[in-house]
Amino acid sequence: MGRARTLAQVYRQFAEVDAAGTSPLYERVALALSGSDEALRAIEAAPARRRQPALVLAALHDLALSGRAPALAAAYAAGDGDAAAGAAIDVLVRMADAVAAIAARRQPRTDETGRCAVLYPAVAEVARRVGADAVGLVDVGCAAGFNLVVDRVAIAYGNGQSLGDPASPVRVSCSVVGDRPVPTRALPEIVARVGVDPDPLDVTDPDDARWLRACLWPDAPDRSERVARLDAETALAAAVSPVLLRGDVVDLLPDAFARVPAHALPVVTTTWALSRLSPEGRLRFLHRLDEAASGRPVAWVSVEGVGVAPAIPTLGDRRASGHSTIGLAVFDGATVRAEAVGRCWSRGRLVAWPADC
Repeated sequence: MGRARTLAQVYRQFAEVDAAGTSPLYERVALALSGSDEALRAIEAAPARRRQPALVLAALHDLALSGRAPALAAAYAAGDGDAAAGAAIDVLVRMADAVAAIAARRQPRTDETGRCAVLYPAVAEVARRVGADAVGLVDVGCAAGFNLVVDRVAIAYGNGQSLGDPASPVRVSCSVVGDRPVPTRALPEIVARVGVDPDPLDVTDPDDARWLRACLWPDAPDRSERVARLDAETALAAAVSPVLLRGDVVDLLPDAFARVPAHALPVVTTTWALSRLSPEGRLRFLHRLDEAASGRPVAWVSVEGVGVAPAIPTLGDRRASGHSTIGLAVFDGATVRAEAVGRCWSRGRLVAWPADC
């Protein structure tokens, strides 16, 4: 019962803090789950690290979208919180194994193309520093490969600057903090797009595509816009057919590098991916980059919390400061040149670029 009470508090907090004022449906459902012993026991059928509300609610939503939980789907469509709460408890009790299986396999997925507002100028800058005419992108923690279409997104900055493809159906807005502009060099040709992830999502696979939609809250105020954007992102990713490698992201790096043609600069990108690794794992990651650079230069663009990315300076900022550091590193033989070039907030919605690039 001690575990159940703790889990109940987690779901109550999600209802009262995360969902309140944003999703009346999830607020009502999470609150109902927190007060149901049967539901909490069913949630405990999932592995201990896979019981968080965002993941379990997405698993329930996935079952609704797949047609396996029609009452829950109907309640979501009607915006009926009480009916959704009752249906969610019923699904958890009757289909505990199915919910646990989805939660054990999947990760909650969030909007990713917004990161392109940070990645585009950073990748272009690190390519300039190496003098590369072509690059091969290797995205760590790629999810659905949306970071790999960075060159095909239209990016508008609040100071009037723009990057990317102005005709793109995927449009990203980003505010610029401070007086320094964002570098506006164009990306060189991208000749390889490789993603490594423990559970990569193939947007051409119906189950994977449905999971992306299941991670959208059913009554978010801007749900229709999010769905339309997801559809456009999915189409872009499907058009470039990125190579997606499944497994340990550090162990997969040599295979990923091998898929980048010899004439191109491998550019590894990490956007809040290293925080999922242990400190030892982060050092292993760095060692892999160093190993790969014995034969040709390798670049790394990092967008991570302050102090998370090894070898990247912190600009004097404190850890857990509420923003992330944009870092560039070039590995060339035994030489490593690493620099922090900027800061960003809100997953790339705000950026500051103090470096002279």
